Amino acid sequence: MFRFAIPAVAALGLIAAAAQSSATNSESPPAADGMGWHLSHEGSMAKLAYGLPNSDQLALMMTCEPGRPTATVYGDVQPDSPRLVHASSGPADIDPLGGGLLDETRIPTADPVLRRLVRTGTLAVDGDGGRFELTATSKERRLIGEFFAWCGGNQA
Repeated sequence: MFRFAIPAVAALGLIAAAAQSSATNSESPPAADGMGWHLSHEGSMAKLAYGLPNSDQLALMMTCEPGRPTATVYGDVQPDSPRLVHASSGPADIDPLGGGLLDETRIPTADPVLRRLVRTGTLAVDGDGGRFELTATSKERRLIGEFFAWCGGNQA
C-alpha cells in the first residue's frame, strides 16, 4: 500500500508547488479580511483610505487638496516616517474614523515612505500592533497614483 501512497503524495506535492508558483505571477488577491485601498473625492478634497469598502472601518485615511505638498493622515495606523508631524496644537476636533478626539498628523506628499507606496504598492505603517506593511493590488496602485497626482495639482 505504501508503494502506491508515496508516489501519489509526491505527485500532489508537485502539483501544489506548481500551482503556488504560477499564482505568484498573477495580481495579488484582495486581503483575506476584505481590507483594501479606496479612493474618493469630496469637493476638492481627495481621500485615500485603507479599510473595508463602503464602511467606516478604516485603518488609515489620507486626505489632500490639489497642489498642496502635504497629506493629512487619520486612523489607527500611521505611515512609518520620521517626517510625520502631529498637529495636536489648538482645539481638538472629533475623529471622523473613531469618534474620539482627533489625533491628526501631516506628512509631505514627497516623503520617501509615500513615494514607495506609489512606486511599489507597499506602505510601511506603525500602530498599536507594531510595524507592518499595507499592500496594494495593481488596480489599487492605479487609485494610489491618482490620489498623489491629485495632490500634486494634476487632476487625474
